[in-house]
Amino acid sequence: MELNLGAHLTGKRGTPDYFTGEVWVEALAQSPSSNVQMARVSFAPGARTAWHTHPAGQILYISSGRGRVQKQGEPLREIHAGDTVIIAAGEKHWHGAAPDCPMQHIAVHTVVGGNSADWMEQVSDADYGG
Repeated sequence: MELNLGAHLTGKRGTPDYFTGEVWVEALAQSPSSNVQMARVSFAPGARTAWHTHPAGQILYISSGRGRVQKQGEPLREIHAGDTVIIAAGEKHWHGAAPDCPMQHIAVHTVVGGNSADWMEQVSDADYGG
C-alpha cells in the first residue's frame, strides 16, 4: 500500500512540537454548539504523535493503512484499517503509523474550555518500538 502524503491532501503539516515525522492534519468538521471537532490525520511510515491527553477523550477510526497506539501503562497495540480506538478522558497515550506502512485516521474529540489536547513529551524510539 502506498500513500503519497501531501500530494492530494489539504490541511496543514503537523507541528514538530506535537509530532515526529511527516504528518498532515485536515479539519473535516466542527460543531460550535457541541464543541465537537473531527479531523483526518495522515501519518507517513514511522510518524507519530507525542504523548498527550484529551480532556473529554477521543475516538480514532483507522481509515487506511496500519499503525500503532499505546496508552500509558499498557502494551503497544497494532491497529489496522477498520479499527476503532477509544481513548478515555485524561488518558495519556500516543498513536501513529507502523514503521513500514502509512496510516490515516479520523479523529473525533471535544473542546473543553478552549482546549482539545494537552501535549507532552515526544514518544521515544524505545516506546515506539514496543
